[in-house]
Amino acid sequence: QVQLVESGGGLVQPGGSLRLSCAASGIIFNVYAMGWYRQTPGKQRELVARIQSGGSTNYADFVKGRFTISRDNAKNTWYLQMNSLKPEDTAVYYCNVRLYGEYWGQGTQVTVSS
Repeated sequence: QVQLVESGGGLVQPGGSLRLSCAASGIIFNVYAMGWYRQTPGKQRELVARIQSGGSTNYADFVKGRFTISRDNAKNTWYLQMNSLKPEDTAVYYCNVRLYGEYWGQGTQVTVSS
């Protein structure tokens, strides 16, 4: 079984920055993609950013130019660097990995408010 543990969420002022981390444990192989999603009450979970096995990245339009996804394969860890944060970015953020199956982290709250 693969387990994902997230960290880095919290309260930040508009225009500020946060870096989320996701550390995977268990047997990790045949990775297709690692990603970040977010969800607010009453909304579907939506893709924020994804990095594929070959290194290609995809970003939602609402974060393009502000957020960056990266990974450290040796540590089975990936990150979401969030800059120029807006109140609309407030959500629970979930990390995700797709290999032979799909696994999710527990979620971490990000609140952007003054």
